[in-house]
Amino acid sequence: MFNNAIVRTPAPTLVQGITSAPELGVPDYEKALSQHQQYIKALEACGVQVRVLEKDDQYPDSCFVEDVAVCTRAFAMVTNPGAATRKGEERDLPQILGDYYENIEKIQAPGTLEGGDVMMVKDHYYIGLSDRTNREGAEQFITALEKYGMTGSVIEMEEMLHLKTGLAYLEDNILLVAGEFRQREEFRSFIRVEIPEDEGYAANCIRVNDYVIVPEGFDKTRKLIEAAGLKVKTVDTSEYRKLDGGLSCLSLRF
Repeated sequence: MFNNAIVRTPAPTLVQGITSAPELGVPDYEKALSQHQQYIKALEACGVQVRVLEKDDQYPDSCFVEDVAVCTRAFAMVTNPGAATRKGEERDLPQILGDYYENIEKIQAPGTLEGGDVMMVKDHYYIGLSDRTNREGAEQFITALEKYGMTGSVIEMEEMLHLKTGLAYLEDNILLVAGEFRQREEFRSFIRVEIPEDEGYAANCIRVNDYVIVPEGFDKTRKLIEAAGLKVKTVDTSEYRKLDGGLSCLSLRF
C-alpha cells in the first residue's frame, strides 16, 4: 500500500534530455507539462498524496525522479546516478525524504545506482547492472537492505537501459516481462505476462494500490493486464518516451 508519491515538475531544459531514440523527435515542453499533470491526477486517483517538487533547470532529466532515490519500508536510499549529466540531481533528496524517513542512506562513489534499475518484490529487491548502475553500487544497496532485514540480488543485463524498462512487478506474484527478460530463470516462479514485441515500451507500468497505470495507446498490454484481473488506468507519456522515460521514472512511490 502506497500513501505518498514524489514527483518533480519538468523544466524547459527537458528538451535537452538524454535519449537513445532521437528518431522520435524532440519533446514538446507544453505537452510534456500537460501529460505530467495528468500523471499526477492518476496517482491521486489511486489514493496517494502527491508532493510536487520545483523544476530544476540545471538538470534536463530531473523530472525522472525515480532514479535519484529508492524508497523501502524501512529506509530511503539516495542514489549516485550513473549518467554524468545527472550527477547532482540527488542533492536535495536527503532533506526532502527526511520528512518521511528516519533512516536515510547514500550510495558512495565509485558506486552508481539509479532507481530505474531497482525492482521491489515485497522485501526482496532485484538490481539490474546497466550503464547507469554498477556492481559496487548494487552491493552497497544490498548491504543497506540487509542492515534493515531485507534482501537483494543482482541481475545481469545486456540490452535494456534500466531493469524496469522491461520488467514491472504488479503484486500478487504477477510480473510483466519484455525483451531480454522473457526467458530469464530468475523470474520463472512468477506469473509472467509477456508483453508483445511491438509494445515493449508498455512493460514500464506501475501498480499503485488498487490500479495498474499503463501508458496510453498500448491496447494489447492493457488487455493482458485486465485479463490478469487487475484494474487499469492509462496516462499518455509520449513526450517522455522520447527521452527513454516511462511511468515508473516519473515518481517515487512509498
